[in-house]
Amino acid sequence: MAKEITLTKNLKITEAQQYMILAVLGASLVLGVSIALTKRFTNQISFNTRVIMEEEKAIADYSNVIREIGICKSPKNKTYSDTELQACDPASIEVSEIPGSLRANILENLAANSSLSSVPKIASSNDTSCINPETNKTYTYEELNKIYDVAVGSDELTAASNLIKSCSALRVIPDALPAFSNNEALMASLNKLFILSNWEPEALSPSGESEPYADDSNMNVIPVGLTIKADSGTTKQVLYNIEHSIREFDITSATIEWSGDNSIVVEASARAYYVTPTTLPRYTTVITENNVTSRNGNSSGENE
Repeated sequence: MAKEITLTKNLKITEAQQYMILAVLGASLVLGVSIALTKRFTNQISFNTRVIMEEEKAIADYSNVIREIGICKSPKNKTYSDTELQACDPASIEVSEIPGSLRANILENLAANSSLSSVPKIASSNDTSCINPETNKTYTYEELNKIYDVAVGSDELTAASNLIKSCSALRVIPDALPAFSNNEALMASLNKLFILSNWEPEALSPSGESEPYADDSNMNVIPVGLTIKADSGTTKQVLYNIEHSIREFDITSATIEWSGDNSIVVEASARAYYVTPTTLPRYTTVITENNVTSRNGNSSGENE
């Protein structure tokens, strides 16, 4: 009888130990799942926070570019809202509404530059686009600025801006460094210099295809071959006018020979330049849950 009681007690103790082990295993399982879920939720919160921070940084970068260029009026807050961007019409914005922007500095300061204005405009005899009909003379910057100040609406403001670009000091910039390759315009520029030098070449043509100036630059080169055969005074005048041209003609090599008829023959290779449009780099930011952030950029657009 005593043995049976002892055996029953041992069985009950063993059963209690099994329940205890199961309880401990269950608690450990619950604790492990809780820790895993907590870690998962913490990583998700951290990941979402980093995504939001990168998104806010991209919005701030966009807003800075728009404000500094002068595309839209300054935002009410630090960044532009969707409503402000949808209501933005660059053509209807006046310079006084975008002070300190790139656009305002170009139209107010660069367009009024007296040194650039001193460079005469090369135009055909029947070109009257920059003649003020009231004075029958070329527009001054003050007259152009007055036209811009009284302009109302996007159409009038656009027309006034185009008039400033083509008739103020700004016209010299595309003459000095064009935005695209134009062999006809290049030859016309050289021919104008020859006319000013009272010399007429036998033939005039580009010597090759344009090519990039450097791998990391938007500057491009147009090769030009030049042959001058004239007396010393004329040759000197031609080279002088080429050297002082508003458009750069960079002579890379030249040979000079004296001919028997008291003339000089100059064979030269030169380079003219133009630039392709500049764009803001586009960046793609990749964020992973492993706290790895990579940023890749290219020059096809803007910040992404």
